[in-house]
Amino acid sequence: MMRRPGRSGAARRTGQESHHEHPRGRLSDTNRVEAFSDGVLAVAITILVLDLRVPAHQPGELLAGLVRLWPAYLGYLASFLYVGVIWTNHHAAFRRIRYLDRALSWANLGILLTTVLLPFPTAVLADALREGDPTDARTAAALYALVAVLMCLSWLVFYHYLRNSSHLVHHDIEERFFHHERKRAVAGIVLYAGGGVLGATVTPIISLAVFLALPVFYGATSEGLAGLRGAGTEGRRGG
Repeated sequence: MMRRPGRSGAARRTGQESHHEHPRGRLSDTNRVEAFSDGVLAVAITILVLDLRVPAHQPGELLAGLVRLWPAYLGYLASFLYVGVIWTNHHAAFRRIRYLDRALSWANLGILLTTVLLPFPTAVLADALREGDPTDARTAAALYALVAVLMCLSWLVFYHYLRNSSHLVHHDIEERFFHHERKRAVAGIVLYAGGGVLGATVTPIISLAVFLALPVFYGATSEGLAGLRGAGTEGRRGG
């Protein structure tokens, strides 16, 4: 099993962050950043449910009103899966990270920044589909795709920095692991952008299919592409 960098007994008891000197700068352990990130992701995934409201309806027409909310249900499912997959991928990455420096902290904040944006385009898309205006629905699909692309870009920066910062990761990590992870981020950028363009120019249904399928892909590959092929023994050592 992958071993966490040691913390002093006093640091563990007080919850203080331990620091380590390195020729490339001051490093710290990841405990506080992981706890903070978990809290932010928990809030983001909770806020999504606020778009599910009791529909306006006439007496005796509650069922019809609930059925009309199908876009909100679909948007909630897509974004819940997305944030949940972000959480699993975040944990998979941090099982491989030994130390944290300032630049990596900022890269992690970029991931959190784009994650907490998700409830907004989710609500916009659900509302546009519910109202039924084709132009608004296309605009909403493009907005969701834009936020998703920004999310993938933040992961690309995160993985790229780790790819070139071997002093921050555990020594038994496969050398090209984060190089392969960058490919997953690039794939998301291309596919979300393509889905957004098709949703804005053809039909938002295409975008919805992309938005639902990509979280499944990222969930299945949270331990890396090698893990999906059945050769990812390296990815499971940390779990």
